[in-house]
Order: sequence, then C-alpha cells, then structure tokens
Amino acid sequence: MYKVIIIDDEPIIVEGLQKIIPWEKWNCNVEAVAYNGVDGLELISRVKPDIIISDISMPQMDGLSMIASVKSQFPNLEIIILTGYRNFDYARQAINLGVTRFLLKPSKMDEIEEALTFITNQLGEKKEETSALPNDEENEQDQEQEEHTEENPAGKFIVKNAVRYIEEHYQEKLKLSDVADQVYVSQWHLSKLLNRHTQQNFSEILNNVRIEKARELLKDPALRIGDIAEEVGFLDIAHFSRVFKKQVGKSANDYRNTVLCKK
Repeated sequence: MYKVIIIDDEPIIVEGLQKIIPWEKWNCNVEAVAYNGVDGLELISRVKPDIIISDISMPQMDGLSMIASVKSQFPNLEIIILTGYRNFDYARQAINLGVTRFLLKPSKMDEIEEALTFITNQLGEKKEETSALPNDEENEQDQEQEEHTEENPAGKFIVKNAVRYIEEHYQEKLKLSDVADQVYVSQWHLSKLLNRHTQQNFSEILNNVRIEKARELLKDPALRIGDIAEEVGFLDIAHFSRVFKKQVGKSANDYRNTVLCKK
C-alpha cells in the first residue's frame, strides 16, 4: 500500500478527501492528516509517506518553503498541491521545486483521479526498477539520487532562503540551528546543502557577511573599531580582529587607514 498524508487548514477538505476518494483503487491508504505545514512536516518525517496532498497557503508556513523542504529531504515523495491560491508564478515555482500536480480548488474528481493514477504508476515503475537492481547498484543509485537532490531547485531554494536569513540577522547571536529552523530542515541537512551550493560552511558564510558590513562601517572615522565589531555581531574585538585579518589580509585599523587615505 502507498502511504498518503493530507495537509490542509480546512477540516472539511481533509475529511472530504479521506471519505470521497476510493483510495484502495490506487492501492493507497491515508496514514495521517495535518492542518498546518509545521505539523505536516513533522508527520512526513515520521511516517515517510509516498504521496502528500497539500494546500499551499496555510498558517505557520509558506507553502513553497514546505515543498522545498520536503523535496530536498525526500526526493522520491510525490506531491499533489490542491489549493485555491490562483497565482501562475506561484504555481510555476511549485512545479519547478518538484510538485507533480498543481490543482485548483474546487477540483473535479476526475482531475484528482488522473493525478493519483499518474503518480501511482510512477511509483510502481520506480519500485520495479529498484527491485530489479542488485544491492550494490541500488546503493549507488541511492547515492546518485541524494547528490542530484542536493543540486536540484529545492536545495537551491533552501540555500537562497538560508543565506538571506543570515544577511538579515547577522547582528544576532546566530547559530546554524536558528537558520535551519527558518528553512524547515535539519541542521545536518542544511550544513550539507550550504557546503555543496556555496563551498562554504555556516560559520564562513556568517563571517563573510559580518566582515563585509564591517568594511562599510570602517569608512566612518567617527566609529570605534570595538563598536563596529559589536555592531556586526562579534562578541569580542579579539575574535573580530582575527577574522577580519584572515579574510581581508590586513588589520581593521590598517584597512581603515587605507580607505581613508584614498578619499
């Protein structure tokens, strides 16, 4: 049986999908339901379904972020979006992130049935291909799939959002876990994605942002270097000085003198 999770903030929609669709026709079973994206992600991680049917506009989470998180971590998961949100660009982005079908409410039953037929056929073909492989080849295929997933649009979407969050919150006592929470993936998974897409780890990205901001502030001779270090998020000037010199090639004071001399 293929495991299904339904995620929608309208209970009447969830109940309707559970009762009206003859799930056994597609060898499916509704394993769990959720009424917001956060709970939905928790269920997906725990249940590991084959198919999710979800709205894209729900409380507590942006729908595109949820899709990116799901497809980044579970690349073989099939997604049907069922929504009243009529925005072509949003639909295009959702499909680019890996959504199999994007259906508008109220959807006709034949649209949902077509989506389920297509998806279960795909799942069946994948299962046959995998079962025909020797164990060694199956493990190699899994590894290739994982590498491909980290490079696909879902991974890029997550990294883009993570870097943007770092750029907006660099002044805070920021940890990798804080950023991972914002993009709805684990610390381990985010760390992998950052390294693959930027060739830098979290600390390097954060320090780069902070030092670039510091370089701008150093152009103002009225600001003390210690105050600048604190302003850009460093807890002590010694750490700031080490990082600045490593990245810029000279001390903050020498850099300031060079910049001011050019004026």
